[in-house]
Amino acid sequence: MTAPATRPGPLHGFRVWWTMLAISLEERLAYRGDFMLGTAMRFLPIVTQIFLWTAVFTATSRPDIAGYSQNDIVAYYLLTMVTRAFSSMPGLAGGISRSIRDGSIKKYLVQPVDYVAFLLAARVAHKLVYYAVAILPFAAVFWLCRGFFPPAPDAATIAAFLLALVLSFLLGFFMEATLGMLGFWVLETSSIVFAYMLVQYLLSGHMFPIDMLAGIPTGIGGVSVADVVRWLPFEFTAYFPAAVWLGKVQGPALVRGLAIEAAWVVVMAVACRVAWWRGTRRYAAFGG
Repeated sequence: MTAPATRPGPLHGFRVWWTMLAISLEERLAYRGDFMLGTAMRFLPIVTQIFLWTAVFTATSRPDIAGYSQNDIVAYYLLTMVTRAFSSMPGLAGGISRSIRDGSIKKYLVQPVDYVAFLLAARVAHKLVYYAVAILPFAAVFWLCRGFFPPAPDAATIAAFLLALVLSFLLGFFMEATLGMLGFWVLETSSIVFAYMLVQYLLSGHMFPIDMLAGIPTGIGGVSVADVVRWLPFEFTAYFPAAVWLGKVQGPALVRGLAIEAAWVVVMAVACRVAWWRGTRRYAAFGG
């Protein structure tokens, strides 16, 4: 008599994901020199931003802009670099759509490997290697620019900042993965990805704090551009964690912001899964 087959439990799924993470780490470490050089080059725009905002405040002769002093702006920009390092997913959307187009994605349809989980493991590996390389440059830059920062916040604020960073990573991943899966319906997604990156860069607060948009009206019932932007998920990929550290978001507003960010993560995770399920139902693989 044949024993009934047992269904793999959660522990088995975790072991599979951990194996995918280990393999992805090995792949990231294969070209260490190129990775380290690329990481170091990302710190060069810091000097440009410091000069730029120094010139802006000098020209305006104002002590602050939208509640941000010159020191606050520099500190804000450095903090958004940290957030963007978590939330940015370079090449993810394009890689997914390219795999769909050339047919290489079909191996994930026949192998017992969850494609979304594999992509997540690969991105976790990428971030681990990135921060292992970038931790010393980050520490050096923040130490050299320590005069721009206010005193360190309390433990609760630091915990909220770290939680916001983790949520920003998940949000950035699921947003770009969902975008890449448009390749199931659209042959070429490069223009869509470019438009998304442009909008995301402008509305995430990476260029300037979203608070600076509060004085720009939309012409709809006294609603400002900042109010509209805050209905979108982009601010959580740059602005929100930086604003938390600087004390711009506190108390009930902080709790509400974290809840909204977590809700956006759930929404985009569901959207990603639905796009994958619907896309694979209609997919016909071509090529090798």
